[in-house]
Amino acid sequence: MKIEQIRNDLFDIYRQSDARGLKQSAKWAAEMLRSIKNQTQVKTKCFLSINDLNNTFEQPMEQSPIVDNQLINDPDYLFAKSVFGCGEYKRAAFLSQNLIDSSAESRFIHFYSEYLAIEKERQDRMIEPTSVVPNYLHRSFIELKNHIEKLFQQNDVASKDGYMHYLHGIVLLKLGLNKEALDALFKSVRINPLCWCSWHQMTHVIVEESQMSNLVLPDHWIKYFFLAAVYLEIKSNEESLYIYQDLLKTFEDNAYIRTQMAIVNNSLRNFDEAIKLFAIVRSSEPHKLDAMDIYSNLLYCKELQTELSSLAHLSNKIDPYRVETCVCIANFYSLRGQHAKSVVYFSRALQLNPKYLSAWTLMGHEYIELKNINAAIQAYRSAIKCNEQDHRAWYGLGEAYEILKMPTYSLYYYSKALFLKPNDTRFILALGETFEKISRYEEAANCYARAGFSSLIKLANLYERMNEEHKAAVIYNEFVTNFEAKKSQYKLNISDLANAYKYLAHYFHRNKRYKESHAAAQICMYFNECRDDIKELLMTLDGVFKMPAKPSATQKN
Repeated sequence: MKIEQIRNDLFDIYRQSDARGLKQSAKWAAEMLRSIKNQTQVKTKCFLSINDLNNTFEQPMEQSPIVDNQLINDPDYLFAKSVFGCGEYKRAAFLSQNLIDSSAESRFIHFYSEYLAIEKERQDRMIEPTSVVPNYLHRSFIELKNHIEKLFQQNDVASKDGYMHYLHGIVLLKLGLNKEALDALFKSVRINPLCWCSWHQMTHVIVEESQMSNLVLPDHWIKYFFLAAVYLEIKSNEESLYIYQDLLKTFEDNAYIRTQMAIVNNSLRNFDEAIKLFAIVRSSEPHKLDAMDIYSNLLYCKELQTELSSLAHLSNKIDPYRVETCVCIANFYSLRGQHAKSVVYFSRALQLNPKYLSAWTLMGHEYIELKNINAAIQAYRSAIKCNEQDHRAWYGLGEAYEILKMPTYSLYYYSKALFLKPNDTRFILALGETFEKISRYEEAANCYARAGFSSLIKLANLYERMNEEHKAAVIYNEFVTNFEAKKSQYKLNISDLANAYKYLAHYFHRNKRYKESHAAAQICMYFNECRDDIKELLMTLDGVFKMPAKPSATQKN
């Protein structure tokens, strides 16, 4: 695609979004324009892996209605738009109610003002963070939905306005009608592929691979931004990273793309690379707060307290009432062990965004630290209400019920977490330990074997407990053989090595393999943990080696 076409499209997105008060969409278009590469042709490639979707994208677009991008000279519209910009949504809705038929922009401002007025009231009246819309506001959203749908039936121009279908989609989302919302958002981009707001919202609605199968996307360059974000959402991280790397060739040094790449690397557990990318973004835009909550999570995991402190203080200076700021400060307090203060800031983040999944999960972790298990369970359950695909919340519930000594409940929640992330050794080990607690030893052994080298000691201990001494010896022998090579990778415990040699020394002695028993016992003498226990065995072995050999038959004669 020609670079000039992309530039013109971005100008159109900016003008259309700005005229309708869609600030985030306008900001995205301006950021893309600022970093666009100066070349004559853009070659965007995308290797897809979901249900052979390649064939579904090359479809003709529906005809988008002509949108007047000139400055609108209607004083009534300008006044309503100005009031809207000041956050007086009910007043803006009232002022624009007679402008529905005057222009697409005026019509959108009216209905969007109504939507934001209901949403603002919901947030203002919320006593505690919750993902549930109160009944009377639920009715308000239903009335708005019905009003928009009636408009589509009566006004052919409105029914062909992609932005009105976007608004219809986000209202449906508030009512929990996710499938219908996805259909509305998809229709929006089919009518007008320049509705970045719809593309972006769809990335939050699609949480499973199966939801992609029926989408026939318009053949437009914006779809690659959408696909990269969707792949990230459904954990196809390698595909997502590839697309973002390709887009960065066109949109050079773009902070949005680098931030997305950092998030992908975080999902791939490439923490050092993710931190490096976030550092590049911060050096170019030190006052950018988007995704800084994820950056703070990374700094927390790597225990970089100085960097996390700096990030929290700067975020608080920039905007203390942003969700990202609250999470940065919460993570800072958590790293310092001040878990009660951390809970306060996670609660503030949830007041600002009750559907902020990560904050619910992290607050659950803090309640675990505070031994408030019931509150932790409620937090994890709220996270699952926001997104049933959140493996961390399922795992957190498993840990909570484990503390309450309810292993059968733990088993269920650990199984859910493992189903969502089948290769995560933490979940496999947790499941194995739970099976062991309820005496389902065979299933526990299968889990430990599946978890790899990190769980060899647990597997050997379990075989020992099951009186499978030969299997235990084989596992212990594998552990001591590979200990040196693996100790830095898995942070192995030296006491486990001592116990392994101790078991092997006794095992070899019982099976009359005295040389091997003696060698293992000699190594045990280097460890304080088992030195006293092994001395008696060494004396016995020394006695065996000093015994004179039995005379042969010829010697007797």
